[in-house]
Amino acid sequence: MFRLLANHTNRPSRPMRGLLLAFSLLTFLLAAAHAQQPLIEKFVLNDTIQPVSAGQLDRALALANTDGAAALLIQVNTPGGLVESMRGMAGAILSSKVPVIIYVAPAGARAASAGFFLLEAADIAAMAPGTNAGAAHVVYEFGKPDQTLEQKIENDAEAFLRSYVGRRNRNIDAAIAAVQSSHSYSAEEALNQHLIDLTASSESELLQKLDGREITRLDGSKQTLHLANARIQTFKSSMREDLLDWLVNPNIALLLLVGGGLLIYLEFNTPGTIVPGALGTLMVLLAIFALNLLPIRYTAVMLLLAAAVLLVLEAKFGGHGALAIAGIVCLTLGTLTLIAAPIPELAVNPWVAIAISAGFGGITVLLVRIAMRARHLKQRLGFDALVGKAASAMEPLTPQGHVLVDGEIWQATADQEVPAGTPLRVIGHKDFLLEVTPTRSGPAA
Repeated sequence: MFRLLANHTNRPSRPMRGLLLAFSLLTFLLAAAHAQQPLIEKFVLNDTIQPVSAGQLDRALALANTDGAAALLIQVNTPGGLVESMRGMAGAILSSKVPVIIYVAPAGARAASAGFFLLEAADIAAMAPGTNAGAAHVVYEFGKPDQTLEQKIENDAEAFLRSYVGRRNRNIDAAIAAVQSSHSYSAEEALNQHLIDLTASSESELLQKLDGREITRLDGSKQTLHLANARIQTFKSSMREDLLDWLVNPNIALLLLVGGGLLIYLEFNTPGTIVPGALGTLMVLLAIFALNLLPIRYTAVMLLLAAAVLLVLEAKFGGHGALAIAGIVCLTLGTLTLIAAPIPELAVNPWVAIAISAGFGGITVLLVRIAMRARHLKQRLGFDALVGKAASAMEPLTPQGHVLVDGEIWQATADQEVPAGTPLRVIGHKDFLLEVTPTRSGPAA
């Protein structure tokens, strides 16, 4: 009887069962609707084009393929960057299985230099009003080459752009003009010149215009975009990528290199402190790793080595400042030209280079000079350390007696008889006796 009553009590009532059924049905419908809602992966490129941004794009494309996204939306605002990184990123966009939409936004953004190549590589190229793109003339990293080599480099860049601009049904002549004459286009001009497919003031307007649009992939196949009510998932960079993006700043890399060098030098001068040496080594290794991601001029490295040699010679031999000035000039020129930057954003700031060179040069000369001076000082212990010290006669010296030196009692001999309390000076030692002489006549007051 009790068991039957318990079973009856635990059974939900009819209204409760209906509510649970309705809730389950609603959950199922929401899940089904969520599954049918198209997904768009979004990657924001608000940086220079270099190995770190290239790696981020590769990961965003891989994530879009894994998640089954309907498209990858790349929001671009870049001044350009390195040619090799641009080629890798453009190749990844061209070979992507997921349609790629590049949107230059917000107002005031640009797709300049290498960014223009990426814009033209996308399946859909779009720009917001108030943006610009172009100015894609090749900037040489190691100085202007001879005419033949210059023509080869420019022809190679133009051929690379032509290889896919025509397949995207865009204006080849207008695109080549951006490379040959550094021509830049506003959003309206780019649309009129058929360099982009559309303009949109916002992301929602962009997706609304693209919904149901048929695009032609690079291989000639047709694909219709279904982007209505799409769910946008923003790509998040990893901690490693954030660290690399911070390190790839040439000013940061240069500060780490110089600061690490000073800490290592401090460790050599005061061995056993450990912390300066360990921290300095870490900073130098991080700087080398960061500089390895950037194009380096080897002539600038030679200038930095020459600067180090000149600063050491100034500290050791003393060149009346001439060697120090020459070293600081070499250091300044080396830091200014260390990065072969195609755009100003990847170059070392001139004020940073001058400040680092002057500060590092002055500190190096000072520290090396102090170290050389300390190394030339003879180490004195025992009786030798007392020579030249002031003393006081504790009793009459006739001519031997006891004297007080630095609070210690020593037996001494004088070259003449002196009364107690006479100020003395230690002039030597012999047979375990200090040799002293009066500093003034008469006993001390």
